[in-house]
Amino acid sequence: MELNPWALTGIVLVAVATYYLGHRSSRSATSTHDFLVARRTVRSRRNAAAISGEYLSAASFLGVAGIVLKDGADATWYPIGFTAGYLALMLFVAAPLRRSGAYTLPDFVEARLGSLGLRRFATAMAVFIGVLYMVPQLQGAGLTLSDVLPGVPAWAGAAVVTLLVAANVMFGGMRAITVVQAFQYWLKLFAIAVPTFVLCIVFFAGGGPGGVRSLGTPAPPVFPNDTAVSVKTDVTVKVTTETYFYAYGEIDGGPARGAAHWSPAVPHKVSEGTTLNFAAGTPVPVVSDVPATTDVPATNDDWLHPASGELTDLLQIYSLMFALFLGTMGLPHVLVRFYTNPDGKAARRTTVHVLLLLGLFYLFPTMLGALARMYVPQLLVTGNTDAAVLMLPHALLPGWPGQLLGAIVAAGAFAAFLSSSSGLLVSVAGVVSTDLLPGRVRDFRFATAIVAVCPLGLTLLLRTEDISISIGMTFALAASTFSPLLLLGIWWRKLSWPGALAGMIVGGGTVLAALVFNIACGYTGVVPPWWTVQPALITVPAAFLVTYVVSRLTRSGRPDLVNDIMLRLHAPDPLGLTRDRAVARFGQVEDKARAGRGRHRRG
Repeated sequence: MELNPWALTGIVLVAVATYYLGHRSSRSATSTHDFLVARRTVRSRRNAAAISGEYLSAASFLGVAGIVLKDGADATWYPIGFTAGYLALMLFVAAPLRRSGAYTLPDFVEARLGSLGLRRFATAMAVFIGVLYMVPQLQGAGLTLSDVLPGVPAWAGAAVVTLLVAANVMFGGMRAITVVQAFQYWLKLFAIAVPTFVLCIVFFAGGGPGGVRSLGTPAPPVFPNDTAVSVKTDVTVKVTTETYFYAYGEIDGGPARGAAHWSPAVPHKVSEGTTLNFAAGTPVPVVSDVPATTDVPATNDDWLHPASGELTDLLQIYSLMFALFLGTMGLPHVLVRFYTNPDGKAARRTTVHVLLLLGLFYLFPTMLGALARMYVPQLLVTGNTDAAVLMLPHALLPGWPGQLLGAIVAAGAFAAFLSSSSGLLVSVAGVVSTDLLPGRVRDFRFATAIVAVCPLGLTLLLRTEDISISIGMTFALAASTFSPLLLLGIWWRKLSWPGALAGMIVGGGTVLAALVFNIACGYTGVVPPWWTVQPALITVPAAFLVTYVVSRLTRSGRPDLVNDIMLRLHAPDPLGLTRDRAVARFGQVEDKARAGRGRHRRG
């Protein structure tokens, strides 16, 4: 891609607006309550916009469209699962979690089960999940900046996001981030809705360059024009017909300096730095995903139909559903936002608004993924399908109109990285500052600086993978650790802390083992089984079962005042049983009347 000055301008404006809003809001953040829970005065609609802002991450803005381009009908479970997880959160977790009076997820764990050791383990898991989730956000930022500024290394985008987010979180905490994330949700919705509407109008009016194309033909997609594809990392591709092209670099283990030919009989390897030139009308090769359990659909007919009918494909889909539906309630950066509501009723109302906002947003990346299959099929060769949203405007609408739409999309993508990274950083910094440090404001700021460095280092060390799939593994980890603890802890009075600890160890340990095994397979060429690629169908039931059995066997691990605790979690808010924990440590949150009758205001 060529330099798009409009896109660069859009990214700079988003960065400036983010810093300005964060700096302006941080001036009213003075206490520990401001930094941890925004003084518990965030009204429902603003909190819903802030939650949606941080939840619509790189996986949503770039990854959903990319995986729809690649996998077709099967990929629609990602936006469905990302949204539906909030339904379970609303029904079972949101209100009791707020009534607990906790400040962080590990704080709730200790409030419910009275175990300091379990709290320490929950702290470690919350930090690990938060850092693991931040890595794809920084990877996406690097991808966006390198596309907008050709020649700029990917680490530059990751560094810019880290510095900007760390500055806002360090000086304003949750109070500043709430305002920033609410603004960024509406910015992201505008940045993806407007280009989608315009590109759909162009498509139905004539289809842009080359006319209208179709997804209804059973054949593979074809290159609409003479296309040069630059391969930036080693890939394995497959073709469905005899394919003739020109290659310069290294293919199939040997040098290539001109005309080349591929047969559909075997996969073909393309080395980093190779350029492939395809004539218009040539069927598009697709990345073979070796090693993997399933291949990318090579034809439009396969792309339009879900799964292959095999049992393993069905099990993978159910496993993905388990991870996405239950993983949302185990994400620390999502749960911490419900501590900012004035009461449990407001927390539940916030979740209803979130369902509406997310459902509206996810209509658009799905549509862009389908358009990308027709107009930027070259991404199927390189495997860089996460760039589909960034490249589609220029492909469908050449000239300055396409550049302007691309600038809007790039600005929205950058806002996605900033808002999600902000939520993750503030939640992890809050856990570290209250569990490992004394919990003062300066401790929060110190924790922010330390935590920000970890995902940046991992981004530079780890290989870039598909954003949605890597986040899918994070959801599986959250679903296998905190989901059983929260559901049983809120609704089953016989839960014991040894049972909760055993369930987290079994669930989290098996997911991490699967993750390590998959990484090793990527280097050795071994094809991993489906249950390590999508482990939630096994790990989540195992975690629930172990938690239940061990809790039955360890009655001494139940808190003495469990009836009082359960009453506080489930009693209606007007009874006034909710009270903040650690009042002696952090002080009392100001009365609602002084904070503007529950509204999030300065002062």
